[in-house]
Amino acid sequence: MALRIVFMGTAALACASLKALLDARQFEVLGAVTQPDRPKGRDLKLQASPVKSMAVAAGLPVWQPERARHPDFLAQLAELRPDLLVVTAYGQILPQAMLDLPRFGGINVHTSLLPLYRGAAPIQWAILNGDSETGVTIMKMAAGLDTGDILSQRSIPILPEDNAATLHDRLAVLGGELLTPTILDFTSGRLTPRPQVEADATYARKISKEDGRLDWTRPARTLWNRVRAFTPWPGAYTFIPGEPRRLLKIIRVAVEEKGTGPPGVILQADRSGLVIACASQALRAHEVQLEGGRKMTAAEMLAGHALPVGMKLE
Repeated sequence: MALRIVFMGTAALACASLKALLDARQFEVLGAVTQPDRPKGRDLKLQASPVKSMAVAAGLPVWQPERARHPDFLAQLAELRPDLLVVTAYGQILPQAMLDLPRFGGINVHTSLLPLYRGAAPIQWAILNGDSETGVTIMKMAAGLDTGDILSQRSIPILPEDNAATLHDRLAVLGGELLTPTILDFTSGRLTPRPQVEADATYARKISKEDGRLDWTRPARTLWNRVRAFTPWPGAYTFIPGEPRRLLKIIRVAVEEKGTGPPGVILQADRSGLVIACASQALRAHEVQLEGGRKMTAAEMLAGHALPVGMKLE
């Protein structure tokens, strides 16, 4: 008899997990729970979440409670009699009353090697901190924030060319690949959950737009990690001085080992890129975006917006 599953997810990260469940003949996906449609874009039109779009295309029932812990939704979920909740990037902490409804409780696909990087932004913080690897943890859910017992883990290297977008996509696929065998081993009793080591726990707080601002008094390698961690959102940026000053997003960079100068000062601005001094070494910006403009190479930007050597970016 197929295992009856309710899936809970919102962000694009969750789509690979939902696809894995739909593709597995051992599961009956009863429906998907996702966040309500939200206004997005310049015209602020309501947009469905990636999970809702995928669920609708697959012909699944979709529920969008404003608060998953609301008694009316808990009653609705209880009527479905699921065997298991599977949660990936849903966006709300679930109450214990919900986790107690299915006979196997709930499991969560989390994009870090727990207990490292509990919280909202594990992918960004792993890159920001210069980690050489990260991975996916599937855990048995508890009422706390990413505190549940570990069911399975798999690690992958963080590549020099990775940014938050490329690492996100690789981890989403990894989570989908790990999900079905983990569920089958867990529900059959072949897998013993292991507690997280609380002493090793770290927290990956939510990223804000202000986190993207580049502080040129930091070493070049630190800023290289910041650019990668915050691409595509919120974007790493600096300001070109003047009246008015202009915001410049820095999208793709490399560390310039031999570059030296006062932090923030432009050392080179030509066809090979835009070189900016840091506390130690320098960054060569290969791809940039002026506020209100399109992404372009640094050479393309400099052709229309010349920046003098010696100017200090803010």
